[in-house]
Amino acid sequence: MDDILTYIEHHMQDTVARLQAFCRQPSIAAQGVGMAEMAGLARRTLAEAGAQVELVPTAGYPVVVGRFAGAGSKTLMFYNHYDVQPPEPLELWDSPPFAAEIRDGRLYARGVADNKGNLVARLAAVEAWLAVRGKLPLNVVFVAEGEEEIGSPNLGPFAEENIQTLRPDGCIWEAGYKDTKDRLEISLGAKGILAVDLRARTLGRDLHSANAAIVKSPAWRLIWALDSLKGPDERILIPGFYDDVRPPDDRDRALLAAWSFDEAGQLVEFGADGYLLGLSGEPLKEKFLFQPTCNVCGFHAGYGGPGVKTVLPAEALAKLDFRLVPDQDPYDILEKLRAHLDAGGFADVEIEVEGPEFPSRTDPGDPLVAAVVAAARLAYGVEPVVKPLMAGTGPMYELCQRWGVPAAGAGVGWTGSRQHSPNESIRLDDLVQGIKHIALIIDEFSALSCS
Repeated sequence: MDDILTYIEHHMQDTVARLQAFCRQPSIAAQGVGMAEMAGLARRTLAEAGAQVELVPTAGYPVVVGRFAGAGSKTLMFYNHYDVQPPEPLELWDSPPFAAEIRDGRLYARGVADNKGNLVARLAAVEAWLAVRGKLPLNVVFVAEGEEEIGSPNLGPFAEENIQTLRPDGCIWEAGYKDTKDRLEISLGAKGILAVDLRARTLGRDLHSANAAIVKSPAWRLIWALDSLKGPDERILIPGFYDDVRPPDDRDRALLAAWSFDEAGQLVEFGADGYLLGLSGEPLKEKFLFQPTCNVCGFHAGYGGPGVKTVLPAEALAKLDFRLVPDQDPYDILEKLRAHLDAGGFADVEIEVEGPEFPSRTDPGDPLVAAVVAAARLAYGVEPVVKPLMAGTGPMYELCQRWGVPAAGAGVGWTGSRQHSPNESIRLDDLVQGIKHIALIIDEFSALSCS
């Protein structure tokens, strides 16, 4: 593999230039900005690298599918997304979010860590194999969707229609970062999600606040409804919410025990003064990965500007997300949420649903996991951290586990990448290592799969 790894090093200037071109093309799915242009750029780039490419239409943005034929019948799939989060607030960026500037060995841009850096890294690894060896040791298929940042509403239907032609034996998922100790984290699953808007409307229009003496306040209605969802002990109070939570098994606990979580360093990165409930050690790690959440993402009602405006707002809105763990069902949780609100006297509080996603898990003993871990040892020179699942969410179930396809996440980000925040970045040294890791995964997985 030394010849391929050397090729990767010698062609980094071209790889970085390609990544800058990808990052300079805005592709904000939530705002409909630049999506057709980015899909076209991804299609052209894959085709120029030698892939058979098609833009598969969906009810939303198309999925870019690129196929590279290799030796044998085994297929490794790379899942990525070409859409990015909105860059706001713009004033907090040290350079324009789509300028893709390089400073002090880091490339700064919206989407560089989540997820264009990984897409470019994987393509660079495939190109290195083709340039040096002339052929891949297995088939490779790229699946890049344009809706991950808005909940992947059309990836499930895409998978239903195309999984039999894709025929992947394993998938390298889109996400991956180094931790505070510079160890690569490999994730074997993802939490699910139920994102909802709760809305209270009690008035036809905003009123003078003097009227709060005689008419219902939607803000208070919503505050009381929210208060019924979770107690100060962090326990979620929706009846039946925890019924289907699968506790960690012995292998999960072994992975948790092997994970040397840098509690102090992560607090510094969070800018936090402590962990919930004073947790530490194994209970903290277990809660982080194996317990569901009920989070208030935002609360909006009335006036929030400078000075005083004595107003009784006509409505109030709260945005919530529930991160779900195996074997919770987001649609079941939605029914339980509605029943809980109704039973508590909040039948008037409306629920609007945004993109439910199921949780997902890959067996730690799967050959794909062995290949990814073995390749990481070679690429990084240190033992990676294997996490049973991510604390975050992605549509892994819809594309992979639903069809019996194992998946593992690894990538080129780092603990300071600030994905979804201003000044998102990757370190160029991590990009080199990430490309080498993918090249080595191709080698390791082809050998294991064909044995």
